[in-house]
Amino acid sequence: MTIAAVAAGCGGAGSDDAASDGDVPAVSPVRLSPTEPGPQGRVPQFVVECGFSHAGPDDPIVHPGHSGRSHQHVFFGNTTTDADSTVDTLAAGGTTCDQQLDLASYWAPALLDHGRVVEPTHAVAYYRPGVGIDPATVEPYPYGLKMLGGDQVAARPQSLDVVAWSCGTGSVREATPPTCPDGRPLRMAVSFPDCWDGERLDSPDHVAHTARSDEGACPDSHPVPMPQLLLTISYPITGAGHDLSLASGSLLTGHADFFNAWDEDKLRTEVDLCIRRGLTCGVASNRT
Repeated sequence: MTIAAVAAGCGGAGSDDAASDGDVPAVSPVRLSPTEPGPQGRVPQFVVECGFSHAGPDDPIVHPGHSGRSHQHVFFGNTTTDADSTVDTLAAGGTTCDQQLDLASYWAPALLDHGRVVEPTHAVAYYRPGVGIDPATVEPYPYGLKMLGGDQVAARPQSLDVVAWSCGTGSVREATPPTCPDGRPLRMAVSFPDCWDGERLDSPDHVAHTARSDEGACPDSHPVPMPQLLLTISYPITGAGHDLSLASGSLLTGHADFFNAWDEDKLRTEVDLCIRRGLTCGVASNRT
């Protein structure tokens, strides 16, 4: 799939790929359908597609410096991510993302089928304002921000606005993986908090420095609106006969992690030209 810029003023050739290919998923608290009301008739956003990089039992946010302590993760984006990763090591690394200035790291628990790790095909990161948030107020992530989405110890279904499973880019969302037909492989989507406390890049529980907006506003404790990251991960899983689980536990424990190492100027440009102007953009063109 090619995700190209779709709005004049965002750079790159005009195209509807970012929306018409069905890749605007209905699995997040952000507005999802390109036909729903919004600036330019579309969701303000920019999009990055990242190939699978590697798998390993590391987590530089929850278990920094302790290789092998985490459950198995699958990593996208930065190719150097391991338990010892810092923002400086990530900045010196490479990336599997189509936008080469996105050196952030994205990861999620490995999906297992009959106890074996399923190698995902790719991940797509959608950066958008939270529901009802004024796009003009959204600020870029601070450099080095660490962030979690979803709950790795969930014992009951999480909100479908936070974690959801679907077949391909279909609009039907489920709390656990559905049986998917040929041509519409399984996909998990995780949305992240979109408000920041304005001070910390991390917190002891890795959650308290961020929050979710409510009814178009960030709480007073977390006054800075950030892009709401929606990360979708696709797996080559269709049909019946699978015995699926997550490395973090049951299928209810879906979650994902984000460690921001974007080139700072590039990230600000994307936020300014796409989100803050209310435009729908992709970044596959690697415009600078």
